[in-house]
Amino acid sequence: MKKNKFIFLMSFFILILGCDNKNDKFPLDKRFWTVDDYTEVILELRYGYKDGEKLPTLDDSETQQIVQKFIDTENFKVVLNDKELGTKHKSKVAVAFFDKWKDMINIYSDLDKKDKYIYEIEYIETYKFGLELQLFYFRLGNEEILASSDDPNSDYIKNIIDSNINTMIDNYSFYLDDINKEDAFTENGKKMYSEVMNTYFSKLIDENPTANYDSLKEKILLMDSKTKSETIKTALKNILSKIETLKTI
Repeated sequence: MKKNKFIFLMSFFILILGCDNKNDKFPLDKRFWTVDDYTEVILELRYGYKDGEKLPTLDDSETQQIVQKFIDTENFKVVLNDKELGTKHKSKVAVAFFDKWKDMINIYSDLDKKDKYIYEIEYIETYKFGLELQLFYFRLGNEEILASSDDPNSDYIKNIIDSNINTMIDNYSFYLDDINKEDAFTENGKKMYSEVMNTYFSKLIDENPTANYDSLKEKILLMDSKTKSETIKTALKNILSKIETLKTI
C-alpha cells in the first residue's frame, strides 16, 4: 500500500516538472529587451506555437507579461533617448528595431473564419509601437545626415531630408489601410484604432509642421468617404483639421 502511494506521488511530481511553461521561453527577467531579444521572441511567437494554439494576449493573466514587454516602447527609447550616446549609434539601433517591427506587425495580424481580427488589441498595440518608433527612426536618420554633411543647408541635403519625411508620412498613411477592412474590428477595436490615430498622427504633424501632407490629406478624404464608423470618421476629421490649421500658421 505504501509502495503504491509512493509511486503515485513520484509520478505526479514528475508530471508537474514536465509541464511546459511558455513564459520561460521569453526573457521576462530583463528590464529592457534588445534587438537580439526581439529576434528570439519573434521566432518563438511565429514558430513556437502550433496552428490554432492561442498566442500570448493582454487579457490572459498567465501570458500578458509577454505581450506587455513585446509592445513596451521603453525597450527602444532607453537607447534612443540616451544623451550620452552618439547619433550615429542611436540611428543604427533605430534601424535595427525598425527592421524587427516589420516582422512584429505580422505576429498578431491573423483573421478568423469570419474575417475578424483574432488579436485586435495586440495588433493595434504592436502597430502603435511602430508608429512611435518611426518618429525616432526618421528623426535620428535625418540628424545623422545633417551632421555628416559638409553643407547641411544645400538643396541636395534639404531634398534628402524632405524625402525621408515624406516616406515617414507615407508609412503612417499605411495605418489607414485598415479602414478598408474596418469590419474586422469590434466596436471597441475601432475606438482603440481611432485613439491611436489621433495620438500618433498628431505627433507626426507637431514634429514636422513644415512637411507636405497633401498625399495624407487625399488618403484621409478617401477613407472618410468609405468608413461607416462614426468613431473613425471623427478621428479622420481631427487629423484633417490639424493639417488644415498648418496653412494658417
